[in-house]
Amino acid sequence: MTAEEQTSEGQHSIPMEGEDITPKKDGGVLKLVKREGTGTELPMTGDKVFVHYVGTLLDGTHFDSSRDRGEKFSFELGKGQVIKAWDIGVATMKVGELSQFICKPEYSYGSAGSPPKIPPNATLVFEVELFDFRGEDITEDEDEGIIRRIITKGQGYSKPNEGASVEVTVEGSCEGRIFDERELKFEIGDGENLGFPVGVEKAIMAMEQEEEALFTMKPKYGFGNAGSEKYNIPGGATVQYKIKLTNFEKAKESWEMNTTEKLEQSIIVKEKGTQYFKEGKYKQASVQYKRIVSWLEHESGLSEEDEKKAKALRLAAHLNLAMCFLKLQEPNQALESCDKALELDASNEKALFRRGEALFGMKEFDKARDDFQQVIQLYPANKAAKSQVVLCQKRIKEQHEKDKRIYANMFTKFAERDSKVKDCMEVENGDKEMRIWFISSSDFCNFGHLCLRFDCVYEV
Repeated sequence: MTAEEQTSEGQHSIPMEGEDITPKKDGGVLKLVKREGTGTELPMTGDKVFVHYVGTLLDGTHFDSSRDRGEKFSFELGKGQVIKAWDIGVATMKVGELSQFICKPEYSYGSAGSPPKIPPNATLVFEVELFDFRGEDITEDEDEGIIRRIITKGQGYSKPNEGASVEVTVEGSCEGRIFDERELKFEIGDGENLGFPVGVEKAIMAMEQEEEALFTMKPKYGFGNAGSEKYNIPGGATVQYKIKLTNFEKAKESWEMNTTEKLEQSIIVKEKGTQYFKEGKYKQASVQYKRIVSWLEHESGLSEEDEKKAKALRLAAHLNLAMCFLKLQEPNQALESCDKALELDASNEKALFRRGEALFGMKEFDKARDDFQQVIQLYPANKAAKSQVVLCQKRIKEQHEKDKRIYANMFTKFAERDSKVKDCMEVENGDKEMRIWFISSSDFCNFGHLCLRFDCVYEV
């Protein structure tokens, strides 16, 4: 006998009551509030929600309970990670709310059920308590630097990529004050040129077409510690951007282009990157050079002529990336780009010199000096490398002197400690008279005697 047949015969103990909360108003999900929540905010699509639940059949039989397991259940709302009834029902709840949801089969497990506990065509009852919800972290490092709250879900699954042409409506705000409001079309990679912080383009690249969402950005992805004079944003401020992605056209991915197209596009973006670099827009320039690397790094089966062109473009891209990272004071990434360039040309003057600069920035003075000396050996006319060798020698000497001072202080301290320990040991015990010796609060007795944090006491 199916669950619906049981229902028709009245073999259930839970009354079919509550408000119909389905979009179609077909009675598929009935909600009954048992305890009101607090506040006015409701979870949005994509939010991570934390709940406790108890699931029963209409006859009162329990089939699942997070409370029995003693661990809250979490999922991303509106992403299809749970039954349809839950995506609909939890979206109507406030924090602290306790509600009952009666869910028809078409909004739960349908005609198949979920054997062995849930029979086919079963109407289910869930008691759900909402504890918390939070926006979706869209950062690569998952550092909660950009949190998304979806206002209107987008269409499809495709998202903008680097170089995509996008049409957006943007509203920026800080502490309730709107500082930027416009509708525009631009290419991903040009955002900084338009006055957007780096987080805006990262946000757009996470969106689907026709999606509208609110993004909260920490300073790292906003205007940083410097703030923005143009928008009167103080340093270290968290900002919000409400963005609607009206339309976009993706830039061609590497696999969508043939060799000729990749070479042609690489020349175009190389010039674009060079222009950004001349304007001091090093982040934007680096985006263009990275595209060249992604297009050509693993290209194989080229003709001799195309291979020569591709190698020259890749070498230029890595060298220019190294220079961008040096300007951005990111020596580790500059070092990586130089190593890639030297794989293509082991004696390249610029690659060796810039690697030396990167190592100098990382305080690896010995290694930096070696690179600059190699430059001089290969290119004796390079005066800048000679100057850098002198500077490296100076830093190495300063470091040695600093180390000597540190070690000298350490030895002096050890000697003082040993002297105090000796004093502690040289105790007189004439006529059974007890004497107590104290040594300084910074020392500890190493002989297992009564030892306090502030004073070491040795008793005879």
